[in-house]
Amino acid sequence: MEPLQLKAVIFDWAGTLVDFGSRAPLRAFMQVFADAGITVSEEQTRIPMGTEKKEHIRRMLQQESIQVSWQEVHGRPSQESNIDKLYQQLAPLQIQEIDKHSQIVPGADKLFIHLRERNLRIGSTTGYSREMIEGMLANAQQQGLKPDCVVAADEAAGARPGPAAALKNVIEMEIPSVSQCVKVDDTAAGIHEGHNAGMWTVAVVLSGNASGLSLDSWQALSEEEKRIQSCSAYQKLESCGAHYLIDNISKLEPVLVDINRRLALGQRP
Repeated sequence: MEPLQLKAVIFDWAGTLVDFGSRAPLRAFMQVFADAGITVSEEQTRIPMGTEKKEHIRRMLQQESIQVSWQEVHGRPSQESNIDKLYQQLAPLQIQEIDKHSQIVPGADKLFIHLRERNLRIGSTTGYSREMIEGMLANAQQQGLKPDCVVAADEAAGARPGPAAALKNVIEMEIPSVSQCVKVDDTAAGIHEGHNAGMWTVAVVLSGNASGLSLDSWQALSEEEKRIQSCSAYQKLESCGAHYLIDNISKLEPVLVDINRRLALGQRP
């Protein structure tokens, strides 16, 4: 019996393949809460990042400081109807921000070429709904990113950290075993999604939510500032359970080689 080898890489989008620093969801959530009279910080907004967007709103309102502010402004605890309304207001704002932040992460186009050369299938999941990502997918394709499978948050039962979207990729791409798949993501929720689907997991640290800096802001840092920022970002994700942590997807290739080595030795995720 031949040893198993990798068959597919399943990526997240914002902060992993596009939108260096995962800025689009941040700006949209902060704006929709501001429109409701609630000032939220970037740190508060990033805590649930990677989850489906209505769930993200729900988890933000579960934060004690935000809930206190909500009750002060609105006179009672938030209810599910408030979450529904905030989500409805979020959608158009989110689409605008996504369209503004659809530039691919440096190296993503070359990585796709390398993956094709290795005969690997390319899948993807996201915390965005299908409506939110249509423009982003078109822009990404123009920049060289055309995955074999895209599963949006509203297209699989059970949002992240549940495994449904990742497993739907496995089914649609006809991958024989989940252990032959790698889930690559910049959030703890996305890494847990991969774990729950039985896959290898790789956390990208500096291009995504843990760092939170745009590409221009990152490049403007001094080498010492980059070192400090990098240490802080890695600390945020070191406990997420990822099998590997890398700066960004340009560092993925050696990880794939090592996973194939481990599979050949009989190891599994």
